[in-house]
Amino acid sequence: MFARRSAGGYISVVDGVKRKTLVFGEKTLMTEFLLEKGKVLPGHKHPQEQTGYLVSGKIKLFIGGESREVNPGDSWVIPGNVEHRAEILEDSVAVEVFAPVREDYLP
Repeated sequence: MFARRSAGGYISVVDGVKRKTLVFGEKTLMTEFLLEKGKVLPGHKHPQEQTGYLVSGKIKLFIGGESREVNPGDSWVIPGNVEHRAEILEDSVAVEVFAPVREDYLP
């Protein structure tokens, strides 16, 4: 499966956070997030493991009891069912992969 970059198709998750599913297969799903400076992604958890890469910007990421300022080129992993949240310090773009596939993120 191939997908070409497009400007549309983003869904608002919460104020200042948009997502778009880029591609998905049988076991994984990749999503791009557009994150607006000053906004917050509230704490949540889900059964899927989540790996991420910050393409641009700066965020503060809270995973379980740990927090870290994340810069472009940094990456992370969030085990399934672990509470996590983010504070967006600059307009940012992140790419994340979920395994198994998040059914609620399928187009």
